[in-house]
Amino acid sequence: MALARSLAKRPKVLLLDEPLGALDRKLREETQFELMDIQQTLGTTFLIVTHDQEEAMTVSDRIAVMEKGEIMQVATPAEIYEAPNSRYVADFIGDINIVEGRLEAVEKVAEGDLATVICNSGLKVVVDQPSCKAEPGAAVAFAIRPEKVRIGSAPPADSAVNALFGEVWDIGYLGDFSVFIVKLEDGSTFRAAQANTHRLVDRPITVDDKVWLSWPVDAGLVLTR
Repeated sequence: MALARSLAKRPKVLLLDEPLGALDRKLREETQFELMDIQQTLGTTFLIVTHDQEEAMTVSDRIAVMEKGEIMQVATPAEIYEAPNSRYVADFIGDINIVEGRLEAVEKVAEGDLATVICNSGLKVVVDQPSCKAEPGAAVAFAIRPEKVRIGSAPPADSAVNALFGEVWDIGYLGDFSVFIVKLEDGSTFRAAQANTHRLVDRPITVDDKVWLSWPVDAGLVLTR
């Protein structure tokens, strides 16, 4: 009702401060799409303030991520998720593995920059991204989303991909997918997410299994701040 009254005068911009915060999850998800339909029908600009990252990703055309009153990045939901410009933005939106290290080398290739990062744990990773805005020797971080990490009981057949060896420490079952927390040889943990395409009883990997984690060079990114 409050939304209908607000739209009655056909404003050019409508500010919505946590409009769905009091709704339960199912109703909130349904209402998110209703808001999108209303916005597209009326052509009114909606400025929505929310602490729910999934809600922001769903309803927005552009997102502004703020920290302590400062705008850290403004971009489309896909750009915020796939190409965050800092550790803060990467960690704020969704789940992500972030490993600190130093940039060893940068090689220009046809697709952009091929960066080699030596992580503080000794792990060496190679990252192919459009632009690496750091010089060799600079402190950087390697970041990769769990769903981009493959998990298996055998080492990857492709020697060109990045690979880690570890032991499954815990598994989070979330219905449509599972999150595997893998303890590496240096004692740190790394996350991999896998869609549950099989029944739970058929899961081929379980706790305490020795596994390999792998990902192609264009799956992660180098963060310089």
